[in-house]
Amino acid sequence: MDFALILVAATGVSGLIWLVDMLVFAPKRRSLEAVRDRYQPDPLVVEYAKSFFPVLFLVLVLRSFVFEPFRIPSGSMMPTLLTGDFIFVNKFSYGLRLPVLNTKIVDIGEAKRGDVVVFRYPSDTSVNYIKRVVGLPGDTVNYSAATKQLTINGESMDMAIVGSFADEPEANLVREQLGEVEHEVLLSRIRSGRGGEYMVPEGHYFLMGDNRDNSQDSRYSDVGFVSEKLFVGKAEVIWMSWRAFSEGGPRWGRIGSSIN
Repeated sequence: MDFALILVAATGVSGLIWLVDMLVFAPKRRSLEAVRDRYQPDPLVVEYAKSFFPVLFLVLVLRSFVFEPFRIPSGSMMPTLLTGDFIFVNKFSYGLRLPVLNTKIVDIGEAKRGDVVVFRYPSDTSVNYIKRVVGLPGDTVNYSAATKQLTINGESMDMAIVGSFADEPEANLVREQLGEVEHEVLLSRIRSGRGGEYMVPEGHYFLMGDNRDNSQDSRYSDVGFVSEKLFVGKAEVIWMSWRAFSEGGPRWGRIGSSIN
């Protein structure tokens, strides 16, 4: 279900009904009131349109150009994001785009190395993915499956093991310096993700999950290099984190956490 398309359609239909009534039918009702000296109520469909249009329009503007909520469905971005996290994505970080068409109308900025971004899955643009920007246009990215070392343009990114992670006991919790961004990743002790060398073409980015050995990202052909045109926005903050009640329910400590 394309919620953006439904929202645009609902806003457009309700606005059109209100406009047509205001220009064509409402004057006739007012004239009839003058003749009959009796109030002529608005048709029910017009009442609904007048009530819902302002709300729908506000939601459309906020969701399209300011912030949009997303839910994290998998563990590919652990430890930064957990399954059941609800996040707000900044829609104007990389430019304003038209809803549904996703066409950029105002160029504001570009993605930086280390940003956590939501993007449209290249193989099925109705699906949204979330990963971290590792390689910028023109970069050469190398990831060793054996040593789990990330190298960008010949420079190895600093790594330091800081401990373990409760949700993934078979992985090391590692602090990585990715350009100017320091963040944490998970490196499995029992499995290896795909490695290789990748040359990022212009207008595209190389994205990886923080759960390095359990992430379907730019290392795999169904994702590959991600065009800037597919970017939805930058992940900014966790506004809710929820797990099954059998597993403890809400994670209160994560609510309001910024995403680094």
